[in-house]
Amino acid sequence: MKISGKNSVIERLRSNPHSVKKIYIQQGIDGVASIRKKAKQWGIPVLNVPKSKIVKMARNTNTQGVLIDVDGFEYIECDALLDDARKKKRVPIFLDSLNDPQNLGAIIRSVACLGKFALILPTHNSVSVTESVLRVASGGDNYVPIAQVSNMNQAIQKAKEKGFWIVGSVVGEDNSIYNAEFPFPMALVMGSEQKGIRGGIRKNLDMEFSIPMALNTLSFNVAHATAIFCYEIKKQQYQKKLKD
Repeated sequence: MKISGKNSVIERLRSNPHSVKKIYIQQGIDGVASIRKKAKQWGIPVLNVPKSKIVKMARNTNTQGVLIDVDGFEYIECDALLDDARKKKRVPIFLDSLNDPQNLGAIIRSVACLGKFALILPTHNSVSVTESVLRVASGGDNYVPIAQVSNMNQAIQKAKEKGFWIVGSVVGEDNSIYNAEFPFPMALVMGSEQKGIRGGIRKNLDMEFSIPMALNTLSFNVAHATAIFCYEIKKQQYQKKLKD
């Protein structure tokens, strides 16, 4: 798997250097001293190559002149993710059948910035963590535990058994996020870009909330909606901490 971009490369070297096999740096490029220093520290080979080679390897022109060859993305077992979430007060997010790698990458980046979230993806009819996703995530993938499951309903049931309340984001409902009082510990369910949360999964929700829209003809994509929900979750966690 190839990852390009200075920030993505730096974050990988900072958080998981053992996964990096080689580093390719464009000849004559500036601003890579910290990358070279980390490479020397961990004994990672550095190859100075023409820009054309990096672009060809990355299949992308916006590489910032740096590319790394890494091990494939490692998913976490769902049970381990949920147990870790309870222990560390993370909020698991079930992403139901997302299809756009740009949205998944943006979600990873947002929840990494906010902190203490984890993601659970279905193995079928869903985007997985690819090079395109990692490029958009800009290094956020190093700080967000991610699991894949073959059955989302069963995974949600496991979350319930471990004490999580299941909260879903829905469209066009009266129960506004403005009035939400989230229960903790909680898990969030976000639906696909086209169809929202599937009916079978929606039956397992304990609570539903929507984001009010100024215009009925417009809506947020799932990455924006997830960021809004996660910001509100973090705000309420902070307020609860102050009260306690």
